[in-house]
Amino acid sequence: MVSIKSVQDTHISGQIRILHGALIDIVSAMNRPQRDEAMVREAGISLDRALFPLLVGIERRGPIGVVDLADRVGRDYTTVSRQVAKLESLGLVARQASAADRRVREAVVTPKGKIMTDAVDLARDRIGRAIFASWDDRDVGELVRLMRKFADAVKDDDPAETAES
Repeated sequence: MVSIKSVQDTHISGQIRILHGALIDIVSAMNRPQRDEAMVREAGISLDRALFPLLVGIERRGPIGVVDLADRVGRDYTTVSRQVAKLESLGLVARQASAADRRVREAVVTPKGKIMTDAVDLARDRIGRAIFASWDDRDVGELVRLMRKFADAVKDDDPAETAES
């Protein structure tokens, strides 16, 4: 006789596979250069598409060190360091010593950079409204709630630790 636990585990494994596939589809869509170009165009700003996600990341997560930022965007530290320097030269971010560790220089968005990310937020809102136009408000709310719950569960997860347990 098959145990109920085994059937539940099989069902959950199947659901995790489907979830993983959906996440790959979402990340693939979000990482397309054309998506960033469209967002920059919709926002009415002039910014190299390679710099766009970094500026938004600094605005959302800052102050943030370059190593942490590079890790979050999945890019090499030296590349991100050069790109942050470019954002700094454009007056969109500033670098400052970390309050926790003076040896670490962190990036923070400047008022000029904040104006730009505010324009991106408005563009994202317009694009999001179009995506969800045919969705029921309850479904949108449930998606947002569950995505936040999922993000909170995985954001500080150490993959090495999870694999060992």
